[in-house]
Amino acid sequence: MVIRYHVFVDGRVQGVGFRYFTQHEAIKRNLTGWVRNLEDGRVELQVQGDAEKVEQFVQQIKKGSPFSRVEKVDIHSISPVQNEKGYRILY
Repeated sequence: MVIRYHVFVDGRVQGVGFRYFTQHEAIKRNLTGWVRNLEDGRVELQVQGDAEKVEQFVQQIKKGSPFSRVEKVDIHSISPVQNEKGYRILY
C-alpha cells in the first residue's frame, strides 16, 4: 500500500546535512518526495512509497543524522501524489 506523509522536523536540523540525510534515506528505500528548510529553523518534507518503507524512513528521521539533533517530529498523513519521480531537495 502506498502512503504519503507531510512531516515537520524541529531541532538542530539546518546547516548539518539533514536534508541530504533524508534524501539518502529515501533513495535507499525507493521513496519519493521532497525536503526543504523553513525560515523558522525547522525542516519540512513529504515522503511517499510503500507503507513499511515509509515507516522505516520515519524511524531514521526521528533518530537524525550524525550532526543533527531531532527534538520534535510532526507527521500528518496526506493523499499520495501520482507519477512523482525521485526525492528532491528544494531550495
